[in-house]
Amino acid sequence: MTITPHWFLPTTGDGRTIVERFHANRSLGPVAQREPTIDYLAQIARAAEQLGFEGVLTPTGTWCEDAWLTTAALIRETKRLKYLVAFRPGVISPTLAAQMAATYQRISGGRLLLNIVTGGDSIEQKRFGDFHDHDQRYARTDEFLTIARGVWSGEPFDFTGEHLSVEGATVLAPPDPVPPLYFGGSSPAALPVAARHADVYLTWGEPPAQVADKIRRVRELAEARGRTIRFGIRLHTLSRDTSAEAWAEAQKLLDALSPEQVAKAQAQLAASESEGQRRMVALHGGGLDRGVRGLEIHPNLWAGIGLVRGGAGTALVGSHGEVADLIEEYHSLGIEEFVLSGYPHLEEAYWFAEGVLPELAHRGLLRGTRDQRTALREERHVAAQ
Repeated sequence: MTITPHWFLPTTGDGRTIVERFHANRSLGPVAQREPTIDYLAQIARAAEQLGFEGVLTPTGTWCEDAWLTTAALIRETKRLKYLVAFRPGVISPTLAAQMAATYQRISGGRLLLNIVTGGDSIEQKRFGDFHDHDQRYARTDEFLTIARGVWSGEPFDFTGEHLSVEGATVLAPPDPVPPLYFGGSSPAALPVAARHADVYLTWGEPPAQVADKIRRVRELAEARGRTIRFGIRLHTLSRDTSAEAWAEAQKLLDALSPEQVAKAQAQLAASESEGQRRMVALHGGGLDRGVRGLEIHPNLWAGIGLVRGGAGTALVGSHGEVADLIEEYHSLGIEEFVLSGYPHLEEAYWFAEGVLPELAHRGLLRGTRDQRTALREERHVAAQ
């Protein structure tokens, strides 16, 4: 089992601080230093491909450019890179989504990955005309994914559910391959849906002990249904040649925040119905008074991002070797896919790819590599014979 690294497309804008891109409310800070123009996003996508990332996650939400349209525009900018398109199943027809995915696979040469985001913020859901409560949203997602997979079967598909129904649903031709489904959610309503449908279960970057417990629960639910699921994690990264340099950069991110900005962000995040968001908020305690190292909740795992950013709120911070150590720790728990990001996304992609990826390759954790220490032992064994 090796590691698959992914990067991120900042379709809300980009810059050198985190407050200007708080994705639930842009009023918290100044307009992003780098607008999410198609040229800038193409620059990041090409860099991610050249640096060896498998794909790029493109987020969904009010303050993002649409993920389907943005990534479709970038297909011709790259040759190998995959696009992990996030979307909310409650705001689109499942048959239309299945059709869009099938078309996307054909025009991209099979480079679509789908990130199913059920949604945990009722205020945002209502903007899109969705008035279901938290558990109803997950029940509807269950039906949505059942329909989508039925449509991709190549035969007309009928389904009657509590929330969704279709008759004779089909597409021009099934997608080839069927796009893998990435799915997150930490609540009791979410985990059974993940077990039934997810190809990759994604968790936000909680400390390893918490991640291990979640993996165990999802794996048991999936195995009870005769399914095998892969696991991934969503994290930010801040890696430098030395640990001191990395923590100095984290301090700069913290210095750019004001108590008023943090308080406003935390009040908004507290209203979220997402269990995953609640767990993120619980990691940092909501204040600046702990200092940069006081927000280190596990060796080289920093919760400072979550002071103002919803969703993924933790970062891998340290020297390239230290960051690789923590990735290896998560990998030992069963995490195969790492969906990463950093501020700014263009520069941090280079820091990570040129600093950490060689460390992981040296340890045999990237595809096509193996631990050089093992290779050396094998060479010595052969020479001794």
